[in-house]
This record gives sequence, structure tokens and C-alpha cells, in this order.
Amino acid sequence: MKKAVCSLLFIMVSLSFHDAYALRIERLVMPGDLIQGHKKFEDECEQCHLNFAKEAQSELCLDCHEDIEKDVIKKQGFHGDRVIRDRDCTDCHTDHEGRDAVIIMFEAETFDHKQTDFELKGKHKNINCDSCHEAEKKYREASGECNDCHKEDDPHEDLLGEKCADCHNEDTWDKTEFDHDETDFPLKDNHKDVACESCHPANVSKEISIKCIACHLINDVHGGRYGQKCEDCHTAKEWKKVEFNHDETDFPLRGTHRKVSCDGCHTGDLFEDLKTNCYSCHKNSDEHRGQYGRKCEDCHRSSKWDKVKFDHEKTDFPLKGKHEDVSCNSCHRGDLYDEELETNCYGCHVQDDVHKESEGDKCEDCHNESGWNKKVIFDHDMTTFPLLGLHAVATCEQCHLSQNFKDAKLGCNECHEQDDIHEKKLGIDCKLCHNPNGWGIWEFDHDKQTDYVLDGKHEGLDCHACHTEPQEKEEITMGSACIDCHEKDDIHEGSFTTYCERCHVTSSWEDITLVR
Repeated sequence: MKKAVCSLLFIMVSLSFHDAYALRIERLVMPGDLIQGHKKFEDECEQCHLNFAKEAQSELCLDCHEDIEKDVIKKQGFHGDRVIRDRDCTDCHTDHEGRDAVIIMFEAETFDHKQTDFELKGKHKNINCDSCHEAEKKYREASGECNDCHKEDDPHEDLLGEKCADCHNEDTWDKTEFDHDETDFPLKDNHKDVACESCHPANVSKEISIKCIACHLINDVHGGRYGQKCEDCHTAKEWKKVEFNHDETDFPLRGTHRKVSCDGCHTGDLFEDLKTNCYSCHKNSDEHRGQYGRKCEDCHRSSKWDKVKFDHEKTDFPLKGKHEDVSCNSCHRGDLYDEELETNCYGCHVQDDVHKESEGDKCEDCHNESGWNKKVIFDHDMTTFPLLGLHAVATCEQCHLSQNFKDAKLGCNECHEQDDIHEKKLGIDCKLCHNPNGWGIWEFDHDKQTDYVLDGKHEGLDCHACHTEPQEKEEITMGSACIDCHEKDDIHEGSFTTYCERCHVTSSWEDITLVR
């Protein structure tokens, strides 16, 4: 028995000696000084380390950092996040790096706030960390309750409690999410966008009347004449839009009448008798001053006052082209039912006749209703001067220098005198050689078109060699005797008479034919 006790004591002393020796060894091989916060444990390695049990180190950390341990157990905060709580503390926090070492691996600029219990949303995404995290406190100590930060922004002055999130969200302070539909007054249409204070003065929530007139009495433009049941006509969707079914009355509202305010017609008591004819309301709008009678509905529509429905096609003068847009007063200048208007163009357009009656009074022979200068259909081929060649594409103004078209000259030279390179030496009847297809296209057969056949040396001569003097008439008159042109060439000086052809021929002066 005594031997067993001694053996047990020896084992215990040996183990104690072994632990003390191990700690001294660890102290000798320690990789570096601890951080300032852990300085007091520098000689107490067992506070953070267990021999041969590295995985138990995190448990020792949590023994000291109880606030972190609570977060891990409750699965709350950053360290309670499922990604963080199952990791060893040393995965993020190391030591033995020196007194001034920072062993918290944290960068505020890149930190993902989703790993906390307070994900940053809406306006919170762009807010500075210092706005919520006070400098002398740990990050985990920041409150997640709205009122802790926004108490000074509470316009309700605590009358609606501290649960701001019941109504507000992070996107904007002015946007609320309170479900008013669960009250006796569900918010619909425009009421959805009304500020709470507009109906709840001083944040009072009870004893608020749900009648329209309670809030909108100041908006009653009728001055009480239409009673207090606003909802009979108005809706929360749009105050100015009424739902009263006027079609059930003797005057269904059509066209523009649907947009007229009630007071536009009901100027007195709502239920007074009003006349339903147009003239009773629109007398002051009668720009015809009574000349068209009082049956406005014969021409005008309720959809648009300026748009008439009178069918002019059923009259003797259907309106076409430009006439479709002409105002009634442009033609009907007297009493509509007494005047007799002419239906010919000249009856209205005598003042527009630029031809000054030179073309007669049947404007429609050339013009039509689409416009004075559009689609003129005058057939020039029916005149004494049919348009051929280049004349067919010439503008009227090139030949007709005035609107009195009959003043235009028919002779070629009347228009083309400036183009006459012959200077009238070949007469003024240009068409003898030229044609309307172009000046450069010409043809003249001197042998057939004149009494003087060109042969011999005459055949290749320029026209101006013989035609030297201007001719003022269409018919060219000039001598055909040789001497008329060759007097200066007569070496006989007239001694052999003026009949050169008795001896000479056109092929050459030197060729002599003997006179017999």
C-alpha cells in the first residue's frame, strides 16, 4: 500500500515538472512579443495555449472575450454569422507580432456589412462609418434601432413610438410603408401620396373624421352650393375629375362638354333649370353675329367648336382642294339664308386675276382648287404656237414676261435676238434652218429652198461670205448675179459686161467657156 502511494506521488511530480518545463521551453521559442492588449499574458502561455491541443485555442479566446462568445452562441452579429462562427480565431487574428501590431483584419472601406445583423440598404449604403460607429466604442456596440440614430429627426416627437421601421424605410425618410388599409380609411389613389401630417395634425391618429368635407372644406370651390357629399361627384383619384353621370340627365355631355367645369354651366344653384340649346350658353361666342341663325348644332359639334359638320357636298358648290380650309365668312359675307353666291371662280376671285381679264373669266380652264400655281392644265398645243422640243420644258415666264399671255410674240427672233450669232444677216426667220430641239441642230438645203443652187466653189462657202448685210424681214432679198458678189474680182473692169457666167463657171475663174 505504501509503495503504491509513493508511485502515484512520483507520477504527479513528474507530470508537474514536465508541464513547467514545457512552458519554459515555449517561452524560449516564442516567435515574438504579444500585442499591447495581451502583454499581461506574456508569461502565462496557458491562458491562450493548451499543450498538444491546438484546436482548443479558440475556446480559450472566447473564455476571455465573453461578448464575442455570446454572439457566437446566439448566432448574432458579425462573429455569429454562419461563415465566421465555425472558423478558428487564429484564422483572422494572429499574435506575437509585436506590441504595436494590428491583429484585427478589418478594412472599413471593403467590409461587407451583410455579415452583420444590420445590412446597409438604401441611404445607409453611402453613409460614413463614423455616423453610426462612435470613435471610443467598438463597432459591435452600435445600435441597430432607428430611433437611436434618428431621434432628433423624429417630427412626431415620440407620439408614434420608437419603431420607425413600422412606417419608414432606408430608401428615403419621407416614404412610409404603414398599411393604412387596415384602418377604417384605406388610402387610395391620390391619398396614397399625402403626407401623414396633412390629415393627422399634431400626429393625432384617433377621432379623425373620414368625411371628405372634413379635410376639403377649404377646397370647396362651389361655396357650399353643391352640398357636402363630395364623393357623389369627386374621387380620391383626381379632385377635378367628377364621376357624376350627366348622361342620365336631359343633357348628356358629349365632346368638349365633358371637359367643362360644372360651374361653367351651373353658375347658380346646382339644381336650377338650364336651357339645353347651344345658343343659350354660346351667344357670346357667336362670331357670325347672328347672320347664321341660332341653330349652332347645324354646323358645329360639341367635340370641337371650330370644326363644322355642315355637308357642303350637298350644295351646288362642293368644297375641294384649297376651298376645304377656307372659313365660311370668306365666301358668306351676308345673311346666310338670303344671299345668293355665284359658283363660278370669277365671282370670288376677280381680285386675284393677274391676267387682268385678258384670258377671260373661265379660270377653271387652266386652274383648279388645289392652288393657283399647282397642276395648271392649259394645253398650249391648242394655240397658234404649239410647244415643241425645248419649248416644252421652258417655264411660262421665259416667254411670257407679263401675266397678259396674249402679249407674247410668236417670232423666233422676238425671244432669241440675243442668241442670233448671224446678226440678222440670214434674216429673222430662224426656223428656216433651226428647230426647237436645239440651236446646234440645224439643216438648210440651199439648192431646194432658194432659187440659187450652190455648186462649184460656192458649195463650201460660209453663209456669211455672201450674206453680209442684216435683213429685217423674214424673206431674204439679195441679188443672184455673179457681179453682185464679184465686182471687185472683175479684171475686165466691166468691158465684157456684167454677165460673168457667159464665160466663167463656178468651179474656177480660170475655166473659160467660149461664147458662141
